[in-house]
Amino acid sequence: MARIAGVDLPRDKRIEIGLTYVFGIGLTTSHRLLRIAQIDPGVKVSDLSEAQVSRLRDVVAKELPGRVEGDLRRLVALNIKRLMEIGTYRGLRHRRGLPVRGQRTRTNARSRRGPRKTVGVRRKKGK
Repeated sequence: MARIAGVDLPRDKRIEIGLTYVFGIGLTTSHRLLRIAQIDPGVKVSDLSEAQVSRLRDVVAKELPGRVEGDLRRLVALNIKRLMEIGTYRGLRHRRGLPVRGQRTRTNARSRRGPRKTVGVRRKKGK
């Protein structure tokens, strides 16, 4: 099993897609890393040799130092926390759990705001 940057890559997928399971590596970066490591993007993760895995691990560590998985998550969280502390508009939107990038909130925005909250319970008349 290939383990890169603390993430177990899925064995049944091609390596170009499997690398995208690492936070901070998308498809474009995956192709660039595989070209540097001289690995065919079409090979499955389960078919990689140990030498190829270690070469890929070294390339990820050299090309993306501190910009994958835990370090990147921590950096993003600190950036959001900084925005909230200095009181920017984006920070206030993060604090209130509302959309940050200018989306409308009159309708939609359900993934950010959560399920609808009912204000009062409507009862049938007669009982």
